[in-house]
Amino acid sequence: MSSLKYWLWLSACPGIGLARKKNLLEYFGSPENIHAAGNDDYLDIEGIKSSDILNLTNKDLSNANEIISSCAKAGCRIVTFGDSDYPERLRNIYDPPMVLYVKGSLPYIDDEPVVGVVGTRKCTVYGYKIAEKTGYKLSKYGIIVVTGLASGIDSAASKGALKGGKATIGIIGCGLDVIYPYENKKLFEYVTHYGAIISEYPPGTEPNKFNFPARNRLISGISLGVAVIEAPVKSGALITARNATEQGRDVFSLPGNVGVASNEGSNNLLREGAIPFISVEDIIDQYIDLYPDKINISNIKNTSGKDEINNIYRGTEQKKPIDNESKVDYIDLGILLERLSGDEKTIAMTIGRNTVDTDDIIINTGFPAPKVLASLTMLEINGYIRQEQGGNWKLINRKNINHAIKKTV
Repeated sequence: MSSLKYWLWLSACPGIGLARKKNLLEYFGSPENIHAAGNDDYLDIEGIKSSDILNLTNKDLSNANEIISSCAKAGCRIVTFGDSDYPERLRNIYDPPMVLYVKGSLPYIDDEPVVGVVGTRKCTVYGYKIAEKTGYKLSKYGIIVVTGLASGIDSAASKGALKGGKATIGIIGCGLDVIYPYENKKLFEYVTHYGAIISEYPPGTEPNKFNFPARNRLISGISLGVAVIEAPVKSGALITARNATEQGRDVFSLPGNVGVASNEGSNNLLREGAIPFISVEDIIDQYIDLYPDKINISNIKNTSGKDEINNIYRGTEQKKPIDNESKVDYIDLGILLERLSGDEKTIAMTIGRNTVDTDDIIINTGFPAPKVLASLTMLEINGYIRQEQGGNWKLINRKNINHAIKKTV
């Protein structure tokens, strides 16, 4: 703990880029030595500027001590660049953060197959479903899925990965005590419980538009490859893909309809040499030989050709025990509604006595597609609804719930 405050001091030194901080560490050996050095000692550092030296002369540690206190309150821990559990993959990128703030249980990333799944916030219903199923199948096969926990594609992939049962990682562009977007509050809780959320920003840091492009380098940095699903020409997902290329990671892109704005960026990636994936197996094939003990090959179809992604994603996957109707003997809607957020409550009542498809729920609630699909996923994870053959949704134990509905309407 004695050296932690010096790591935080170095991390928070303004105006000094991460690459130059790395040079300082290589020269002085530790943040304590950097803190103890005098002005003349800094002159030997490659690329050092007079403004950098001026900033380094501020030896005040009060901000570092405040960060340590705020982390204790937020329930997160600090992993420094010098710690053994700092991911080696991340350590080797051009501009690694000096400290990471972690909430949850961070897997030993360097021994795991990790794939980032990214895409537009304003995705289509189709794109959302594909992202969710991609996250699910990657997780089911033993891949750790990492996203930015943004709305749209990121949310869908994270929720799918949670259903797949493998640890999931979120990397955010604000403090770990700040939920952004707030509609993902429950998702943040799930990811924290079953995996980890990482930030390079201390608790209390509000979302800033400049933070998100910066955090994208971390998504690609801890990953073996990045899968892009629906990205317009101006998209943070393309920044992640560019970072991945620069870091020597694989870039996968889902082919999309020509002329559709949300697909223009991801289609351009294919033109530039990204690996096309029309099935999750296209991603799995890249890493199965590298991680034979991690990737569950028994789940991979032994066929001569690739299934088209639409055929893979028909909801035929074996459900987890939490989705088993026999586990839910009775659901009283009045009790159910007390447990749900406003959106999930509205959607549960919209389904009501019927079997309803996703498009009808979107129309009847007036909610945007990502919000509806996010709520449906959480309802399904919690065992309140299930998806029938053909994609329609219904409440589990409808007879009992219908009786409860009659009492509440």
